[in-house]
Amino acid sequence: MDAQHSEKPHSHASMNRTSSARSQNSRTSSHISELTKNQAYMTVPQNSAQGDRQRPPTTILLCKPQTSQAALMPKEHRTFIEEAYNKAICFKLLWDLSSSDSVHLRYTIKKIKSITHGAPNLVLETIGDYFVNNQQISTWHKFRLFHVLEAVIGASESLEKTWEKSFMQLALENMTKSTELEEAYQDAASNVLVAICRHSWQAVAQHLETEVLSGVFPHRSRFYVMGIMTLDENLFKEGEKAGWEEQLTKMAIKSVPFLNTEAWSKELLGALTRPDQTQQEQPPEKAFLFIYYGLILQASENGTTVRTHLKTLLETSHQWSKQREGIALTVGLAAARHLDHVWAVLKQFGSSTPVKWSLNSFSPKNSEDLRWKWASSTILLAYGQMADKAKAHILPWVDNILSRMVYFFHYSSWDEILKQSFLTAILMLVGAISRNEGAQSYEFSQVSKLLECLMLLMEKEPQDMLCTTTRQQTLNIISSLCKLRPPLDLEQKSRLLSISLHSVMSLPQLEVLEKHTCLFLEPPNIQTLYKETAGALEKMLQNFIMQNPTAEELHFLLSHLYVWLASEKAHERQRAVHSCMALLKFLSHNLYLDPKEDFKRIGQLVGMLGILCQDPDKTTQCSSLEGVAYLYKLLMHQRGGKASQEQAPAPQEPPQANKEEAVLGSGGDQEAAPPSPWEVALSKPSSSQVKDIMKHLTTAELTDLIWTAVNSLGSTSPFRVQAAADMLLTAIQDHGAKLETVASLGQAIHLQLCSVRIPQARENALQAITLLARNHTSELVAAFLDFSISLDSHTFRLWRALGAEQPMSHRVLAMLLGWLQKRPLPTRTSGGSPQPKKAYLHSLAAMNTLHELQFACEFKQAMQEAFPELLLALLSQTHYLLQLNLPEEPQPGKGAQETALLGPQSMSLEALKSLLSTTRHWQDFAHMELQGAWDLFATTHTYPQGVGLLARAMVQNQCRQIKALTLQLLPNLRSREERDRKAAIIIFTEFLYSPTLLEVLPKEAALSVLVRSLRDPSPEIRVLGLQGLGNILFHPEKGSLLRGQLPPFLKGFFQSSEPVVVRIMGTVSEVLHRLGAHSTETLGLRIAINTRAFFDDERDGVRAAAMALFGELVASVTGQKFGGLRTQVRQSMVPLLLHLKDRCPAVVTQAKFSFYRCSVLLQWRLPHTLFCTLAWEKGLSARHFLWSCLMSHSQDEFSTHLAQALSYLHRRHHHLKIWAALFIGYTICYYPRAVSQTVSDVDIKLLVCTFEDLKKNPEPSIQYFASRQASFLQKVVARPARPQ
Repeated sequence: MDAQHSEKPHSHASMNRTSSARSQNSRTSSHISELTKNQAYMTVPQNSAQGDRQRPPTTILLCKPQTSQAALMPKEHRTFIEEAYNKAICFKLLWDLSSSDSVHLRYTIKKIKSITHGAPNLVLETIGDYFVNNQQISTWHKFRLFHVLEAVIGASESLEKTWEKSFMQLALENMTKSTELEEAYQDAASNVLVAICRHSWQAVAQHLETEVLSGVFPHRSRFYVMGIMTLDENLFKEGEKAGWEEQLTKMAIKSVPFLNTEAWSKELLGALTRPDQTQQEQPPEKAFLFIYYGLILQASENGTTVRTHLKTLLETSHQWSKQREGIALTVGLAAARHLDHVWAVLKQFGSSTPVKWSLNSFSPKNSEDLRWKWASSTILLAYGQMADKAKAHILPWVDNILSRMVYFFHYSSWDEILKQSFLTAILMLVGAISRNEGAQSYEFSQVSKLLECLMLLMEKEPQDMLCTTTRQQTLNIISSLCKLRPPLDLEQKSRLLSISLHSVMSLPQLEVLEKHTCLFLEPPNIQTLYKETAGALEKMLQNFIMQNPTAEELHFLLSHLYVWLASEKAHERQRAVHSCMALLKFLSHNLYLDPKEDFKRIGQLVGMLGILCQDPDKTTQCSSLEGVAYLYKLLMHQRGGKASQEQAPAPQEPPQANKEEAVLGSGGDQEAAPPSPWEVALSKPSSSQVKDIMKHLTTAELTDLIWTAVNSLGSTSPFRVQAAADMLLTAIQDHGAKLETVASLGQAIHLQLCSVRIPQARENALQAITLLARNHTSELVAAFLDFSISLDSHTFRLWRALGAEQPMSHRVLAMLLGWLQKRPLPTRTSGGSPQPKKAYLHSLAAMNTLHELQFACEFKQAMQEAFPELLLALLSQTHYLLQLNLPEEPQPGKGAQETALLGPQSMSLEALKSLLSTTRHWQDFAHMELQGAWDLFATTHTYPQGVGLLARAMVQNQCRQIKALTLQLLPNLRSREERDRKAAIIIFTEFLYSPTLLEVLPKEAALSVLVRSLRDPSPEIRVLGLQGLGNILFHPEKGSLLRGQLPPFLKGFFQSSEPVVVRIMGTVSEVLHRLGAHSTETLGLRIAINTRAFFDDERDGVRAAAMALFGELVASVTGQKFGGLRTQVRQSMVPLLLHLKDRCPAVVTQAKFSFYRCSVLLQWRLPHTLFCTLAWEKGLSARHFLWSCLMSHSQDEFSTHLAQALSYLHRRHHHLKIWAALFIGYTICYYPRAVSQTVSDVDIKLLVCTFEDLKKNPEPSIQYFASRQASFLQKVVARPARPQ
């Protein structure tokens, strides 16, 4: 006995194996709460429990006798006493199981378990004796004893034959008994038989076989035991399960005759269709019957019998899921041998009226309708089981099966049940194919249609919820299907990837998904569910690359991930970068790619990951850095850089704990945690890793990287914009010199720059342009001209960045000049219509750009140094645009002033003006502006006159650029373009009046230039050259001749005909110009005196001509010491000033010019401010400034000026009277005492009357000024008379 009790006790797991395997038994669970064999199954009915009082448990301790007599006993006797003592205690405990006290029952169970662990054989023996000695045991008591017996047998390492036979007989006797506990009692007895199977399954199987093959349909408890034996994987020892399956197959073969026995078949069908107590679980006996039925049909030789039985089975109810699965399993087992017959039955059943009716969307009206509602679900599962059980024979049938599955997918009334049945069936089919080695020799034509179904299914999944494994199953199916032939075409694969990625990546954050399932009775674990779904997606990507391990395939897969890597949502970026990193990790570890095949567009991937290394989300940042490390390793392998690979920062595995904690999702998908050592290690080489990768990229790959950065500049995420700008600058700093297609790159930066709102990012992008300009100036200039017809602020910044470095600004300017001079004239086709291509647009763009860059500080020095070339180029451009005759069309929504600037001719003229004003040639600009000479550039007829006046202004203002301009004129005089030669010869003939010309070009050389112009093809140029040859420079004797002609002309001033006088004054002006420096002071004085007499002439034309002549006279003698003329100039200042308000615009223009030239001659201060005031200022402030300039520079002529102003109060012209009154008024304000001493009483009264009239002026400021002055003068009038 000692030997029997010396075995080691079993663990709790071994004791409970059978109970866990039989957890499906719903009937037992209805009587006992979760059969743990500890306490619940000992509970008696409630009515008996109420009759018993609670009593304290009897404490029984198992121990050896400690008396001195026991110590002196022989060993055998002492052992006998101990066993008897323990057996008695066990017997007492078994007796106590009849108690209805739940507390006492729990204690009793605990003690029995304790004894069982120490001596299971003792407990077995006691239970056997207990059943023998107690024949009248209650049902509940026996029910508990069966559970104890089951647990003890399961805990025993071996079972004696005697006990085996005894307990088997006990179980068999009670398995079929009908008691108040119904099937729970039978199952408890059956579980004893199952426990015996652990020790001797052959004996149990032999007995069960005898019962099954008796010809009488066995009791359900027999099938219960056989069901557990079939379904419980842990019941048998290693290798024993195959023996049971073999015996079960033999039993099925022997049971084939029963198919033709009506009673047996009817009993079988009744057992299969009997409703279960709970539809969520299927009892073991029913699950076994479906299997056994399928094995019998499989063993049958008669195809007609198989068809008949399957048809009968399929016509039963399909309402419950376990029933559908069981029917499908039976069909699948039958198909293992009768594939043709099973196919025919399923096809016929699928075409039957009830099934067709169930396919349509309907609302069941009664329970009879429900039995057919999900018939298509059964059919789908049956097809899956067919594939699974038919094994190698299924391959020729795959397309047929798939076509039927696709049919039911499209025509079924879709719900969650059908969806799961469809996916389950496909998984079984795909699994069967993948297990078949011959699958690669087949081409499955229906795979593409099946994939369409899967894509549609995934698209219909709710995008705001994740509560099922549908996505995960679908992705797993796709992973398997991609291994089959024929391979997927690119278009379908692309759609498949897009839909799959969208289905997973666009899910809300995990917190949101969890909120959507909070009302579920059994909510799924969202963290685990998402992790598994994302894992299935990553596995799919890995399978794609395994099937086609090429760099092109990798690029294809990654290109579908890029849109998610660039997502504006943090959780989508986090998911996408993890999938990308997982794929790179898989490739770097397995090295599927051929090292001889170079990567395709790896630069784009480097760019995307490099930008995400700066992601504010720490998880995304860490995954990006890890991905960069794997990419570096992979790149080194592909490029064969072993040495570099040794130096590469090899990625390390993150700690396992961190992996488990890191659950993918969104910004909230992964809980924030302190950075791990892995994260710290990865964070160190963030930008340096990307830089290292850049060193190994080809030019094309670097271009891809830079394009990625440029495209990311348009993102709405601030971090992405800044990271992209940083990467762009870094890449161009290190590799800008070897880049290609820089032109399109520059254009792309321009497009993105409009949306960049971050100052630092914008500066980095502009700095990148500056660096690119060092080696790619011409490409960038040409590219920028494409969008510079109308420059906005962003385009202007780009041009400034292009010339930010001093050498570059000169180079850019030279290139712009080159583009400006490419001026093709529109040619006409044979039909007479102009060519559609506007080839002149680049020239216009260069002109507009030059105009804007004149105001950029980066180009200031370059503009000044290139002034001669720019001036001549812009003059030629103006003539070119006149030749094109482009319309100055107003654009919608633009003001009049803005519209004028947008016209080509206007822009050309503005560029010319701004060139003079921004390069310190404002005097020349003032000369032209105040004469209104810019209007001469508006037509080809007056264009030469405008150019001549500009050149004359430069001569009269002693321009410092005349030397440089002269040198530049010489090659222009030989230009092939007539417009260039015309402008050059006009300027050259005017420069002949400047002594500076001879410092550059000797007289003989200048003469030869003019002589050569006489052979020019253009008549206009020949005429201009001939005029130049008549210059006084070459004929000094002309001076006296011209001077002698002037006195008669002066007499002509007094002719009565206005046109004659105007023409004579114009002639005198031309003579003065031709005399140049050969004029005399006496002659100038005579002209001044005669001219001033006509300032107040009643004839508008005469006044304008007189003032023009006076201005020309003053301009011609500026810088010479003509003392007498200065007096005339001082005395003419007030008339000229007052005539600024003349009624005739021509007089006003000439008055402005003459007043300005006189101020220059008199060397007044602030000449530029004076010019601006004369040119553009209006109102009282302008008049006051001009008055102050005059009075501050001519204190000695105070009385003269005042007298002149008083004389204008007697004029008939109203505007002159107002201006004169204001002049006197200003004088009164600032010099009241001097005025009171100078002005007579008559003049004061006249002033009073004048100011009273001015009170009625519509301008409020003049009204106020006049009121104050009238009040002051009235006080002066009222004063006492001055003593004589």
